[in-house]
Amino acid sequence: MEALKIANGLPMWIACAPAILLIIIQAVIFLRKSYEAGKKIGLTEEQMKKAIKSSTITSIGPSIVILSGMLSLLITVGAPMAWMRLSLIGSVMFESVAAGIGTATVGVKLGVDELTPVALTMAVWTMILGSIGWIIFATFSSGRMDKVQHKISGGDPGKLIMISVAAIVGAFAALSSQNLIGLNKHAFACVLGGLIMGILIIVGDKKDIKWLKEWNLTIAILGSMIITSFI
Repeated sequence: MEALKIANGLPMWIACAPAILLIIIQAVIFLRKSYEAGKKIGLTEEQMKKAIKSSTITSIGPSIVILSGMLSLLITVGAPMAWMRLSLIGSVMFESVAAGIGTATVGVKLGVDELTPVALTMAVWTMILGSIGWIIFATFSSGRMDKVQHKISGGDPGKLIMISVAAIVGAFAALSSQNLIGLNKHAFACVLGGLIMGILIIVGDKKDIKWLKEWNLTIAILGSMIITSFI
C-alpha cells in the first residue's frame, strides 16, 4: 500500500482526531475560566469583549503562517498528521526538520524521493518523540512556576513584567537571527516585516487608529510575505 494512502487513510484520521478534540475542549475551558476570572477581578463586559476581539484578530497573522506550513507538511506526511501536529505544537520549522530527519534514517529524502511506508513511520515517530520532552517538562514544572517567578522577581510585579518582555523579545530575536544571517529572501522578509510593523505602530499611535493597532501584526506578516514572494 502506498505511503500517502496510509497517511491520508481513515485510520490515521481517527488516530489524530482525539488530540484535536482535546485542544478544542481545552480552549473552551480556558475561555470560560478566564471570563469568570475577569468578572471576579472587576473587568467590565466591554473590556473582556474588547480583549477577546483583539486576541482573535492578532492571532490571524501567525495562524496564516502556520497554515502555509501545514500545506507543505500535508504533501509530505499527509493531512491528518499535519493537522494534528501543527494544532498541538505549532512549530512549522520543527515539524518539517523532524520529518526530514526521520525519513533520512531509512534513506528517503523528504520532498524529493518517493515516500515509503517505513519512511512515513519514521517521520511520524521522530516528530512525536522529538517534542515529547516539552510536554513532560511543562507537565511537571508548570505547577512550580509561581515560586520560580516570585524568586526571580523578588515579588516585584514591575520586575516580573520586564523579565517577561525581555524573554519574549529574546525568543523572537533568536528566531529572527537565524533568518537574518542568510542574507536571502528570508532575511529580506524578516527586515521588511519589522519595518512594516514599526510604521504601523507609529501611525496607529499618532493617529489613534484603534483597528490598525489590532491588525498591525497580521498586516506586517502578510505584507512581508506577499512582497517577498514577488522578488
